[in-house]
Amino acid sequence: MSKEFKRTLITTALPYTNGPVHIGHLAGVYIPADIYARYLRLAGRPVTLIGGSDEHGVPITLKARAEGVTPQDIVDRYHTLIKKSFEELGISFDVYSRTTSETHHETASEFFRHLYDKGEFIEKTSEQLYDPQAGQFLADRYVTGECPNCHHQGAYGDQCEACGSSLNATDLINPRSAITGAVPELRSTKHWYLPLDKWEPALRKWILEDHTEWRSNVYGQCKSWLDGGLQPRAVSRDLSWGVPVPVEGAEGKVLYVWFDAPIGYISNTKEIFPDTWETWWKDPETRIINFIGKDNIVFHCIVFPAMLMAYGDNFQLPDNVPSNEFLNLEGDKISTSRNWAVWLHEYLADFPGKQDVLRYVLTANAPETKDNDFTWHDFQARNNNELAAILGNFINRVIVLTHKYYNGVVPAAGELQQIDRDVMAEMEQLKTSLTENLETFHFREALKDAMGFARAGNKYLQDCEPWKVIKTDPERVKTILNVCLQICASISVACEPFMPFTSATLASILGIEKLDWNMLAKDVIPAGRTIGEPKLLFDKIDDAAIAAQTERLERIKKENASKALDNFKPAPVQDQIEITDFEKLDIRVGTVLECERVPKANKLLKFMIDDGTGTPRPIVSGIAQHYAPEELVGKQVLFIANLAPAKIRGVLSQGMILSALNGDGSLTVAAPSAKASNGAQVK
Repeated sequence: MSKEFKRTLITTALPYTNGPVHIGHLAGVYIPADIYARYLRLAGRPVTLIGGSDEHGVPITLKARAEGVTPQDIVDRYHTLIKKSFEELGISFDVYSRTTSETHHETASEFFRHLYDKGEFIEKTSEQLYDPQAGQFLADRYVTGECPNCHHQGAYGDQCEACGSSLNATDLINPRSAITGAVPELRSTKHWYLPLDKWEPALRKWILEDHTEWRSNVYGQCKSWLDGGLQPRAVSRDLSWGVPVPVEGAEGKVLYVWFDAPIGYISNTKEIFPDTWETWWKDPETRIINFIGKDNIVFHCIVFPAMLMAYGDNFQLPDNVPSNEFLNLEGDKISTSRNWAVWLHEYLADFPGKQDVLRYVLTANAPETKDNDFTWHDFQARNNNELAAILGNFINRVIVLTHKYYNGVVPAAGELQQIDRDVMAEMEQLKTSLTENLETFHFREALKDAMGFARAGNKYLQDCEPWKVIKTDPERVKTILNVCLQICASISVACEPFMPFTSATLASILGIEKLDWNMLAKDVIPAGRTIGEPKLLFDKIDDAAIAAQTERLERIKKENASKALDNFKPAPVQDQIEITDFEKLDIRVGTVLECERVPKANKLLKFMIDDGTGTPRPIVSGIAQHYAPEELVGKQVLFIANLAPAKIRGVLSQGMILSALNGDGSLTVAAPSAKASNGAQVK
C-alpha cells in the first residue's frame, strides 16, 4: 500500500436471491474476501466485511411467476439458504443483510432523490417493448426470441446464453413476451439516466492514472470501456418489484437493479454502524476494497464510482477492486439455468465437516489471472495428497510423538543445531512472502506459503528422525519436538485465513487461546504446557464419494442434452449460392491414421489422414471437447482438400474435417455411410 489507512471496509458482490450460491461465486468473490478480512483481523487492523443479498431484479420476478409465488417468497427462501450456507463455510461477514430491508429502501430512495435534486439525471423518453396482454413494459429478461448472432432459440433480451453475446431486447428475431407469450409492441416511456459521459474525465484519471496497480483484467476492461466512450445509462425500470422511484410522475417505476444493488453496501454498513457508518464511507482514512467477479467490473469500477462522484459529500471511492476470472466445472462453463454447478448447500450436506477442503481447493485453483477449471478428481487429489498427506500428516506425527515420549507435555529446547536454525530462518522467509502475497491479493501464492510451513516441518522432522535419535540422544529429541511444536503454532496462524476450522482445531490442541499474526515464526508454545490429544485433521476422500458427484454431473449433462434436442430448431438457411460456388469445394474421403491432442490447446486435435496420395495429410480440427483421439483412429471422415494451408497453434493444417453441429451443442464428424476409397471425391 502506498498509504497507511486507519481501517478497511471490504464489500462483496451481492448474490442474486433467485437461487443458491455455487463454487464459481465462492472462488470469484467470497472466499478471497474472507481470506483478506481474516488476515487483517489477525494483523490487528480494524476491518469490516460487508455482505448481503441482492433481492430485486427481473430474474427474481420470473422465478416467482414460474412457481406461482410472490417475489418476496423467492427472496426469503434463498436469502435464508445463502446466509446459512455462508455461515457454515466460515465466511466471516460482520453483517449479511438484504436489499428488501427497510434500511436499504430508505437509503436507496434518499440516494436517488439527492442526485435528482442536484440535477444529476437526464430525463429521456424512448421506445421500449410493451406486452399488450399483460399491460406492462417488458424489462430485458421478460423478452425472449431468436439470437441474431447464433440463432439460438430462447435468447433473452439482454444476453444470449448460448453464444454469450450482449443484446438489446429490440435485437431479437421474433421476440415474445416471457409473461404471456404475446408479440410485444414498441411504446414510449420516460426514464431517468445517469450521464456517465459527464464523469468520464474523472473516471479516466482515477483509474488509468491513479490505479495502475489494479489487476490487469480490471484495468484492461475499464480502459476498454473508457476508450469506447461512456454513454448515459438508465437508472429506472418499468416494474412493480423493487425500490419505487421516489419522485412524482414515476408510478409503476422502480430503481434499476444495477443502481439499487451497490447502494446495498452503504445500507448494510448502516445496519451494523447506525451512528458511525459515515466513518466507513466518507473518512479518507478508510480504505474500501470491493471483491467482485469479472462480470461486475463495469458496475463497480465505472457505474458505482460515477454514482458516488455525482452524490458528492466526500464519499470515498474504492482503493482496489480485486476481480477474479470465471471458474468452470469439469471443462464446461458453470450455468445455473442448466444446473451445471456445484451448489454450496449441497456440498455441505454431501461432505460434512469438510468446509476447509473446499476453501483450500478453490483457493489453490482460484481463477485469479485466467479462467480455471474445478474437477472432482482434482478435489480428491488435493485433499488426499496435500491436506492429508502433508499438513495433516505433519501435525499428527508431532502431536503423537509428544504424547508418546513426554505424555503430552511440551519439552524444553536445548542447544540449537544448524538444522534447527535453518528451519527457523525458513519460517521467517515464509512469513515475509505470505504477508506480501496477502497484502497484494495474490491468494493462490499466499496459500502455497501457508502450506510451505507444513512442507518445511515435514522435511525437518524427516531429516531429524526423532524416532531413531530417542534411542541414542533423548535430550536432542526434546529440542526437535519443541521446534516442531513451534512450527505447528505457525501453521495454525498461517492457515487461519484459508482454513479457519482446521486452524481453530489445531490451536485448541496446542492450547493457544487467541491467534495473532505476530505469532508467526516465533516460539509461542511454552515448555511445560500440556497439549491436547491428537486428532485427525483430514481423512482421505474415497473413490466412491467422487464417483457419486461425477455420476450426478453426467446425469445432468444427459438431461440438458435431451432438453436441447427436444427444443432444437434448425438455423435459417444461408443465402443461396450458385452450383459453381459449391463446385469450388473439393470434399474427399480419408481414413484417420493418427490422432492426438495439440499441446496447450483444449479444443484442438491433430490428425494424419490417408487421403489416397501415399503421403499422410495433416489436419487440425477443433473437436477435442467432443471426441477422444483414440475414438477416431481408423475411422473414415469427410474433409475439404483444397483449403489453403494454415498454421494453427504452430501446427500445419492442410484441410478441414467436416462435422455437424447438433441441437445439444455436440459435434458429429461427417463420414461416408459405407466404406469408400481414400481420396474419393464427394459429389
